Amino acid sequence: MTNPRITRREALQTTAALGAGLWLGSSAQPTRAAANEKLNVAVIGIGGRGVANLDAVGKTENIVALCDVDEQRAGKAYERYSQAKKFTDYRRMLDDMENQIDAVIVSTPDHTHFHPSMIALTMGKHLYCEKPMAHSVWEVREMTKLAAQKKLATQLGMQRHAMDNMHRVVELIKSGAIGDVNEVHSWIASNRGMPPQPVKTVPVPKTLDWDLWIGPAKFRPYAVNAKGEGALAPYNWRFWWDYGTGETGNFGCHILDIPFWALDLKYPTRVDATGPNIDADRTPTEMQTSFAFPANDKRGPIKLHWAQSKNGPAILKEKGVSLKGANTLFIGSKGMLLTGFGSYQLFPEKTFEGFKAPDQFLPDSPGFHKEWTNACKGDTPATCHFDYSGPVSETVLLGNTAYRAGGGFDWDAPSLTATGNDNANQYLVSKFRKGWEEFTS
Repeated sequence: MTNPRITRREALQTTAALGAGLWLGSSAQPTRAAANEKLNVAVIGIGGRGVANLDAVGKTENIVALCDVDEQRAGKAYERYSQAKKFTDYRRMLDDMENQIDAVIVSTPDHTHFHPSMIALTMGKHLYCEKPMAHSVWEVREMTKLAAQKKLATQLGMQRHAMDNMHRVVELIKSGAIGDVNEVHSWIASNRGMPPQPVKTVPVPKTLDWDLWIGPAKFRPYAVNAKGEGALAPYNWRFWWDYGTGETGNFGCHILDIPFWALDLKYPTRVDATGPNIDADRTPTEMQTSFAFPANDKRGPIKLHWAQSKNGPAILKEKGVSLKGANTLFIGSKGMLLTGFGSYQLFPEKTFEGFKAPDQFLPDSPGFHKEWTNACKGDTPATCHFDYSGPVSETVLLGNTAYRAGGGFDWDAPSLTATGNDNANQYLVSKFRKGWEEFTS
C-alpha cells in the first residue's frame, strides 16, 4: 500500500537555500485567503490528537486533503470528511495538492513533525503544528526561522493558552500581585515513561505503512511488548527517545507556557537536570530540570524549575501547598501564586484577604484554532505563533538534553551552543536515516 516515493523531494535544496525561498517550480509566496473566505486546509496525522485539530478547523474551513500512514486509525475521519482527497504519504499530498492548499496542520508523532512542516513552510503554506514543535532543538530553530522568513501564520498546539484562567494568572503576575518574581516551579504529576521492551517482531498490520511511520528516524521492526501492545505505535513511541520526547515533551509546552507568558521568558542561559539512571532508548519516569533566564527590562533574573514527579516537587511540601489541580508555583517578594490550567490561589491566604484582582487587560481568545485561521487570513498573529512558542519548545527539549547528557551546561541560544558538558551536543541536532536527508544539520 506504500505510495511511490517522490523524487522531487530529493531535489530540495539545503536548509539555508530553503530559507532564501527556493522551492522547485513554486514562487513560495504565502497564500492568503480573504477574511470572508474559507481556507483550504490539508491535515497530516488524523488519528489521536489530529482528530481534535481536524474537527476544530473543519468547523469553519475547507478540509481538502487528509493524510495518515494508518488507514484504520484514520478511517472515521475519512468518513466524516469524505470530500477530501486521501493520502498515505504527505510528500505525495503536498506535491499533488500544492496549488490547492492554503494551510497545513501537522499532528504526527514528534519525530515526524519537522519534515512535513519544513516542506509546507517552504511552499508558503501557513502551519499549525502539534507540540513540542519538533524532535530536537535544532529542528525547532530551523522551523522558527523559516516561518519568520516566509512571514507565515503559525500556531503551536498549546491550546490551553486560550483558557480564561491562564489569562487571569498572567494578568496577576504582570500587575505585580505577588511582587517581584524570581523563582517558579512547574511540574507534571506523572510517572509515565520506560515503556515495556518489545518481545516479538510481528507482521505489520496491512492498514499501516510502517516505513512511512518511521520516517526519518532510526528504523526498528514492527513489534509488540509483553502486554501485546505495539512497542512503538500507536502510542508508546512517546516514551522512546528516537521518536518521542517523554512527559516533558508531552506536557512541558502546555505548562511552561504559563511562566513564559507571565514573565516574558525567551531563552535560558543555563540548563541543569537530575534524575534516575539514564536509559539510552527510553524516557524516564521522573526527572528534575532547572533553567536560568537573564533579567530583562521588565524584571530581574528568573530561575525556572521543571519536574516530572508523581507526587510533585518537594517545594510543595516545603511551602505547605496542595498538589491537587495545580502545576505551577510562582514565588514573589510579596507572596506566592499557585495555579493550574483551571484555577489559582494566592498565598499566604491572610495576606490576600480582600484582594481585588486587576481589571482584565488581556483580550479573550476567539478560540485557539480560530486565532490561527484568522491569522492565515491576515488578522493579528495567533498567540502561540512560532516566535513565541519556538523558545518554549526549545527550553523543553533542552531539559531533556541535560538529563540525557548526565548534567547541566551553559547555553548560548544565538549559536545553539552548549558548553561545560561535551555530552550535550549530540542531543541538540537530528540524525536522519538514509533517504530522508532533504534537511540536514
